[in-house]
Amino acid sequence: MCAMSETTTRGIRIRAVPTYVPEQSNPDEERYLFAYHISVHNDGDESVRLISRHWVITDGDGASSEVDGLGVVGEQPKLKPGGMFEYTSACPLPTPVGTMHGSFRMLTENGEEFDAVIAAFTLAIPRALH
Repeated sequence: MCAMSETTTRGIRIRAVPTYVPEQSNPDEERYLFAYHISVHNDGDESVRLISRHWVITDGDGASSEVDGLGVVGEQPKLKPGGMFEYTSACPLPTPVGTMHGSFRMLTENGEEFDAVIAAFTLAIPRALH
């Protein structure tokens, strides 16, 4: 089972829900694909724009890689108070278990930047963890 995460930084609540994708995985070739659905909720009182992302991906052998980039899925969404943005992406791993965590760089209307934390969540094929 894939364990989700949820955390809030300065009113920005980020939920990550991972799912194993068996039809796009090939365990014989050490390829396990995990989709993850991210929802970003602005529970604060100021508008923000998600300008970049930073991910740390760790496989079951302890090898980690980092991914940085502008926006998410080609967008830099603006979230007004009470607003929400959702997207789904995917991560291949060479092992049946791993983790992801990271942050989204947010920009307020007055030009202040801060990192909204994405708490660690587990990527695991069904029945890999008991």
